[in-house]
Amino acid sequence: MKVQGLNHVYYVEGDRIYRMDTRHTDPEPEQVLCLDQGSVAELGDEEWSLQRVRLSPRERVLAASLKTPHREEPRCVLVRLGGDSGAVDPPQTILTLDKVFSFEWATDELLFYTSQEGLKCNRVFRLDLNSNRALSTLVYEDTQPDVFVELSLSRDRKLITINCSSKTSSEVWLVDKATPLSEPTLVQPRLSELLYHVEHWRGQLIILANTGPGREYQVVRAPLSSPSMEQWVPVCTPSPGATVRDMEVVGDRCVLLTRDTMGLLALLVVPLAHPEDQHTVQLPAWACAVETIRADLEDHRGALEFLLSSPIHPPVPYRYCPMDGLLLLGTEKDRTPLMDQDQGYHTTRLEAPSQDGSQVPVTLLHAAPLKTLRQAPLLVHVYGAYGKDLNMEFSPERRLLVEHGWALAYCHVRGGGERGLSWHRQGRVEGKLRGLEDLAACLQLLFSLEVSSPSLAGLSACSAGAVLAGALCNTHPHLLRAVTLQAPFVDVLGSMSDPSLPLTLEEREEWGDPLAEPRHQHTVASYCPCHNVTPQSYPSVLLTAYTDDARVPVAGVKKYVERLRAAMHTHFITHPAAETGTSLVLNLQPGADHFGPQNFELALKESSLQLAFLYAELGLELPKPLRRRR
Repeated sequence: MKVQGLNHVYYVEGDRIYRMDTRHTDPEPEQVLCLDQGSVAELGDEEWSLQRVRLSPRERVLAASLKTPHREEPRCVLVRLGGDSGAVDPPQTILTLDKVFSFEWATDELLFYTSQEGLKCNRVFRLDLNSNRALSTLVYEDTQPDVFVELSLSRDRKLITINCSSKTSSEVWLVDKATPLSEPTLVQPRLSELLYHVEHWRGQLIILANTGPGREYQVVRAPLSSPSMEQWVPVCTPSPGATVRDMEVVGDRCVLLTRDTMGLLALLVVPLAHPEDQHTVQLPAWACAVETIRADLEDHRGALEFLLSSPIHPPVPYRYCPMDGLLLLGTEKDRTPLMDQDQGYHTTRLEAPSQDGSQVPVTLLHAAPLKTLRQAPLLVHVYGAYGKDLNMEFSPERRLLVEHGWALAYCHVRGGGERGLSWHRQGRVEGKLRGLEDLAACLQLLFSLEVSSPSLAGLSACSAGAVLAGALCNTHPHLLRAVTLQAPFVDVLGSMSDPSLPLTLEEREEWGDPLAEPRHQHTVASYCPCHNVTPQSYPSVLLTAYTDDARVPVAGVKKYVERLRAAMHTHFITHPAAETGTSLVLNLQPGADHFGPQNFELALKESSLQLAFLYAELGLELPKPLRRRR
């Protein structure tokens, strides 16, 4: 993580934040914050990891959020850096705020932040550092149980947006930084199935809203003084098949990140003064994930900086300069001509025909040619929930597998967002079975193309992705030899029938309400992994769960393991000759971090266990160290 201030560049190294003075030719690093146990009294002796950093407008105060693996709510530490008259030497920690999720500066003395309680975040406060006791004032509160509130800052740093989002609708309030003590103003009241996101440009709001054909995203504009839906004027509607993944306003241009039906990424550049002059910039074919780099305090360069990566390609910095239309490899200080970053690996994009005829995208990553993969071990990945894309960021262990001859398949099934909002709608609530059919179709396509075989195939999923993975083990166990699940959501029916759990009400828009709707109860019961376990020959399964995980209660994981163990045992007793040595392992770890350990050594141990499990269950020899590629 790197943050550019007015006079310093801030960076994270280990458990510390440093800065260097960019006004000096050979600056020395200066420590700003140390997270060593006991270094900040309010943090106690727990182990903390850095989440986000925000600098006040004139670089006088730094705010940083920190998280411990033992609870969901982060803390926010404020560090006094100095001011126009000179820096504080050394920087001083002045305040610690508990249970803070997101935060943005309005001035050097006014910080807006959201307060998190467990998994709920519905209140916005304004902290005034000018007051004697650093007074916090409640600014906004959303009372709907399924809404999560988060703050963001417009790219031109003129507006703080209060984003109030459920799974299927949104509402945005604005704080004008020129008048931060005024009441927030509403853009558009919440409507069922209306999703929108807001940016600012020259006194107008540039809005990304799902008001386009098929309820997909398009860009509209509205006056800042009268921003309701009646005033929305279309600016740009992407062509059919182009799914919008993100929007940035850079200078006088709106830049949309789009993905086509095969998963190829591109930038759609729309001049806001002349939208008819829009054009497309194709990104490298190997790229599977994009991370936009936050603009600096004074973004005079008018360029969009971002990182491109894939599961087997480390992040590569790129810059797009709208003024001259150039896509450059590197940063402002280190620009090189655009070159091929494929590094000798293959990215093959396929489509699998699902049961209802829908074409399901599959991204296949491999080192050897496609026609030679019949004997290659295969690791399949799936998610398919909440309209989120399958995580395809760089993973060192996935790169290692490909270097050792594996093929990696990423199945972009319905329920995810790879083909737009309709792709998600088709795979939620009563459409969940479509995601299962899609996953089975992807595996059958790969095997028909002679990519690996069921005896050499493993499946990896985390969190809600375990719903489809576990369901596939019940319905098509012969397609796999091994499965690894992390923080697995496997007791859908039990969780969604218990309103006392923290996410049950919020999750009904995704999974349905089995208590109130008989149709939903029937649908969930038909695919829930825990409630469809039956005596048969299952693939080997490794489950990693966390004792204090509030998102996926460990009780549901244990129930699933008990039922699966009993079913495996029954099958072994009744069909001893058919048993192939199936393994079932529950790796129960302490902590509440649903997304895996932040500690590098702990994360490495988990990854090593998963890889060792796959190698053992697929009957593979452990690899020898490879010579480094040149």
